[in-house]
Amino acid sequence: MTRSSKKGPYVDDRLLKKIEGKKPIETGVIKTWSRACVISPEMIGFNFGVHNGKTHLEVLVSEDMVGHRLGEFSPTKKFIKHGGKMQKEMEQKKKEGEIASAQAAKAPAEAVAKK
Repeated sequence: MTRSSKKGPYVDDRLLKKIEGKKPIETGVIKTWSRACVISPEMIGFNFGVHNGKTHLEVLVSEDMVGHRLGEFSPTKKFIKHGGKMQKEMEQKKKEGEIASAQAAKAPAEAVAKK
């Protein structure tokens, strides 16, 4: 559910004070725990360290991000991968194929070098 339009977007005051009067190029990473803060046009170009529950992930704010929340660009869950035994077999075949193609590419180069 979105915030009421009469209230306006939620922008953290402390975050605005941190970027007030500063240039995006000169400022380093600005750490914040405010994931619910809406990105405003004043934040464009700044590099924020948004907390994901464990660490601060760097988020460089661009024009396309205005109106979104900071937390959208700092995922809290880490995706490993799907699969199991069958997935491992497929990855092994893929590696073997890459090795075979690399060796095939290397063989003509060695033949040319010997001449």
